[in-house]
Amino acid sequence: MKKIVLAYSGGLDTSIILKWLQENYKAEIIAYTSDIGQVIDKKKIIRNAKRLGVKTIIIEDLKNIFVKDYVFPMLRAHALYEGAYLLGTSIARPLIAKRQIEIAKKYGAYAVSHGSTGKGNDQVRFELGYAFFGKKIKVIAPWREWNLASRTDLIKYAKKNNIPIPKDKKGAPPFSVDDNLFHTSTEGKALENPKNSAPEFIFQRTISPENAPNKKTIVKIAFKNSEPVSVNGKKLTPANLLEKLNQIAGKNGVGRVDLVENRFIGIKSRGVYETPGGTILYDAHRAMESVTLDKETMHKKERVMVAYAELVYNGYWFSKKRINLQKIIDKNKNKVNGVVVLKVYKGNITIMSRRTSSKAYSMEQVSFEENKTFNKTRIEKFIKFHSKQLNKS
Repeated sequence: MKKIVLAYSGGLDTSIILKWLQENYKAEIIAYTSDIGQVIDKKKIIRNAKRLGVKTIIIEDLKNIFVKDYVFPMLRAHALYEGAYLLGTSIARPLIAKRQIEIAKKYGAYAVSHGSTGKGNDQVRFELGYAFFGKKIKVIAPWREWNLASRTDLIKYAKKNNIPIPKDKKGAPPFSVDDNLFHTSTEGKALENPKNSAPEFIFQRTISPENAPNKKTIVKIAFKNSEPVSVNGKKLTPANLLEKLNQIAGKNGVGRVDLVENRFIGIKSRGVYETPGGTILYDAHRAMESVTLDKETMHKKERVMVAYAELVYNGYWFSKKRINLQKIIDKNKNKVNGVVVLKVYKGNITIMSRRTSSKAYSMEQVSFEENKTFNKTRIEKFIKFHSKQLNKS
C-alpha cells in the first residue's frame, strides 16, 4: 500500500484527518508525533491511532533539539514579530516538518500531511519545510481539499466513524490552542472580537499578575557563548532550563501578550500568548549583550531583527536569507559570557545586575570622576562633524 506520514496529535481534528486520508487516498497512515513540550498523552495517541487501524505510530522526544537548535538561535536574534510576539508557534513547525520528511523517506512514504486550517499560517510553515527537505514528496492538506465546511460537519463525520468526541468540543467550536515548551497560544471564540477581554480561564501556564505572590523572586542566569547554561547556579539541559524558567515566570505572572497580528496570508487575527520562560530569557540575553558587545555589533543586530522575525513568522526558517542573518547575529556570540541577575515580581522583570569578565564596558570611561581615558577635544570635533550633517538629505 501507499504510505502517508501524518502529523498526528491524537485529538479530534487529526483523528478525523487520519480517517479521511484512509478513505480518500486508500493509503497506510504513519502517525507521527513530535514531543516538543506540549501537553501530551502518549497512551491516548496510541489508543486513538490503533482504533483507526494504524500500525506504525511514532512518538519522539525532540524537546532538547527544539530548544537548543531552534529556540535559542531565535532568542539570540531577539526576534519579535510586530514588536510583541516571541514566535512560539512559528518556531515549532520547521522541526516537525523536517522530521516528517525524514520519516517519509525512511519508510518509503509517497506523501506527508498536516492538520493546519486553510486560513492559518501553519499550513505555509509546514509546507515550506516539506518543500525544502522533500521536493519529490506529495503534500496533502485536507482542510483545503475536503467538503467538511464547519465544526458541525466534523462532529457528524466523527460520529459516523466512531471517533471519540471530547465533551468540550460538542456544540460551539472550542478555543484553538497550540502549545510547546516555549509557549502556549489561544485563539478563537470570544477572542475573535477584539472588543472582548481575554477571560482568565484561558491562561494555562501563567497566573494573573494581580494574583501573583507579594514577594519578589531573584533569578540568576549564566550565559556561555550567548546561550543560557544555568539557573541559580545549577547547570541544566536546554529543555530543563527553559522548563525551570517557565515555572518561575509562570507563578509570577510573567509572559502574557494579547496581540492582533497580521498573518502571512493577508488577514488579521487575535492571539493570546503565554511565553513565561522565554520572556525572562529575552530580557536576560539583551542585558548580557549590553555589557559584552560593542555598539556597532548590537545596532547591526537590531537592524536585522525585524527581517529575521518576519522570516521565522512566515515559515522561512530553512531559507538562505534566515541562515545568512543568523550568521550576522552569531558572529560575536563567543563574547557573550557572564551572569545576569533579575527580579521577577507580579508580571514584571527588573534587571538587577550584569556580571562579566568582558572589557566591552569600561568603568574608567563612564566614570564622572576626571580621567585621562576620555578625549574632550575629539568630542568637540565629533559634534561639529555631525552638525554639518543636519542639512544633508
